[in-house]
Amino acid sequence: MLLPPKIFCGSSNPELAHKVARALEIDVGNADVRRFPDGEVDVRIDESVRAHDIYLLQSTSFPGNDHLMELLLMIDACRRASAGRVNAVIPYLGYARQDRVMHPRVPISAKVVANMLTAVGVDRVITVDIHAGQIQGFFDVPVDHLRAAPLLIEHMRQLGIPDPVLVSPDAGGVERASLCAIGLGGTMALIDRRGTKAKSMRLVGDVKSRDCIIVDDMVDTAGTLTEAADLLVTCGARSVRAAVTHPVLSNPAMERINRSKMVELICTDTIPLPVEKQIDRISVVSVAERLAATIRAVHLGDSVSQLSS
Repeated sequence: MLLPPKIFCGSSNPELAHKVARALEIDVGNADVRRFPDGEVDVRIDESVRAHDIYLLQSTSFPGNDHLMELLLMIDACRRASAGRVNAVIPYLGYARQDRVMHPRVPISAKVVANMLTAVGVDRVITVDIHAGQIQGFFDVPVDHLRAAPLLIEHMRQLGIPDPVLVSPDAGGVERASLCAIGLGGTMALIDRRGTKAKSMRLVGDVKSRDCIIVDDMVDTAGTLTEAADLLVTCGARSVRAAVTHPVLSNPAMERINRSKMVELICTDTIPLPVEKQIDRISVVSVAERLAATIRAVHLGDSVSQLSS
């Protein structure tokens, strides 16, 4: 007999975990995540998980190291409690930007994180919009890589923008922008960025008197995003929005966004926004239903390929 799945969460994104649980018509399990006086993580699973499929929902967002350690210890706790399959649901996977050797004597940190998750006994990883797709190959367990593009496209479609221009802020994001352009029936433009200064940015494509949407996987300090918005306005764009999956929003991101020429920043709830970052200019689309559908499919042994596209 197939036992029902159980969902637990750490401290990074409990609101999203409860949304996913409601979509699955179950409750979030009882897990106690504390700190010892010296800062060490103390995890306790306060209910039986024996033979159940477990889904541990935890983004490794700020503070990334603490949230990663919580996840690792929760996986180990479930393993030692004789859980069936232990699945890590990581809406935002940190360290993913460190996916190759860019300079001498640096680690491939994404591989280190993959090794840790695998070593501690995870059976599967479910994540959303990894920074670099090849990171899936760092894991020796199945990885379900979900796309947030359909959710963002639906929100953008409701804006009723006729013939928008989808803009990739760099060469690496062309595929992402192309998916959105196809979904919205718009055209594409590319910002050719050479170096780290705004003056090294050059627009490839026509945006004059057009409504532009910059598409990216994350916004961290918002430097690239706001510089790209300024460039588009300078080149004659009528309006500029941005659609990103992960709202990392490290300092000084909010200051830059508030003074930028962007009309709206559309993001998902893979990372929760604290109250001070919940401003009118930022719209949030939830990935809860998509994660719930994936968990349901994995639990029942159904295909998740449609959800991953």
